[in-house]
Amino acid sequence: MTTPKPPADLKTAGRALWRSVLADLELDEHETALLRAACRTTDRLEDLAAAMEGAPLTVTNSRGDEVASPLLVEHRNQAQSLAKTLASLRLPSGLAADGELVRPQRRGAARAAYGIRGAVS
Repeated sequence: MTTPKPPADLKTAGRALWRSVLADLELDEHETALLRAACRTTDRLEDLAAAMEGAPLTVTNSRGDEVASPLLVEHRNQAQSLAKTLASLRLPSGLAADGELVRPQRRGAARAAYGIRGAVS
């Protein structure tokens, strides 16, 4: 199996994630789109980390209050986004005894608060 080439716009960290995921897995198109988003977010996190290098963790806002640096806030937001995107991919955590890939359990829709249309409650 040949690993698909990473998108041209990815940087070092994004390319590394791309290659590590696709080294052993074949993804469907919707999963590839999620991986592409995760790789771009990984690159963004690296850019933010570089921008924060040596920068203060707090800044003074227009009212004179000391608040978290916007870079720090954005880094946290991007990290949360990456975690959610990777969780959506449901990447396998290894092999089961039968040789099948072990993926995290699906949650959400089946356990949602919504009922089945037309069902009597």
